[in-house]
Amino acid sequence: QVQLVESGGGLVQTGGSLRLSCAASGRSLSTLGLGWFRQAPGKEREFVSTITGSGRSTYYADSVKGRFTISRDNAGNTMYLQMTSLMPEDTAVYYCAGSRDVYGRSWPTWYTRSSNFGYWGQGTQVTVSS
Repeated sequence: QVQLVESGGGLVQTGGSLRLSCAASGRSLSTLGLGWFRQAPGKEREFVSTITGSGRSTYYADSVKGRFTISRDNAGNTMYLQMTSLMPEDTAVYYCAGSRDVYGRSWPTWYTRSSNFGYWGQGTQVTVSS
């Protein structure tokens, strides 16, 4: 059984930075396709970023491109999301997600759909004040 646990959320002012972590247990991170999603109050969960198993390829939602950086440390079984130049519209609960069923999947389209991920963390709150 795969468990994902996020940490690193908090309250930050506009323009500030936060680094989210997603620690995995129960399975090697290198065998999972990974992504970050977020959900703001009253809104649907939306894609933020994804990264291939090797970490060589990354993909971002247009809304965070150039401000967020996704990375993974397979040896440490942890994925990260470095967030800079944060804006109030980034306020949301951030979730890390994992999937074992990634062989042959279309990159990056398949990885942007939350329904394709079977493993989810509990979420970490990010609040950006104006």
